[in-house]
Amino acid sequence: MTDRKSNYDLGLELRRKMFGPQGADDQIDNASDYMAPLQDIVTRICFGEGWQRPVLDKKTRSLVTLAMLTAMGRTHEIKIHTRGAIANGATREELRELFLHSYLYCGIPMMVDAMRASDEVLTELEAK
Repeated sequence: MTDRKSNYDLGLELRRKMFGPQGADDQIDNASDYMAPLQDIVTRICFGEGWQRPVLDKKTRSLVTLAMLTAMGRTHEIKIHTRGAIANGATREELRELFLHSYLYCGIPMMVDAMRASDEVLTELEAK
């Protein structure tokens, strides 16, 4: 084996940085036999390969991810990726502007849902 980290190790390291223990170790350790392959794919491929690509930095990837999740109406994932975006250097103001801009292309209901989901997490993070 070389000194180069495996995609799984890179992915786990990034998940820990972005989401803390709840979004990394707890998700993996508490996965059922049925869900364990999903956690492997998310760790190895999503965060170990996709998020590790060159050109776009982690903050930009977080903002793009939130924009796509807004377009799909995925509020559960918006909450998760709001935490990741903050860990990757995005500010509350940048997130607000991203969601406000989304109404032009996604519609006001999608913007409202996204902002509510994100605000819930931001409020929780600020209270800590």
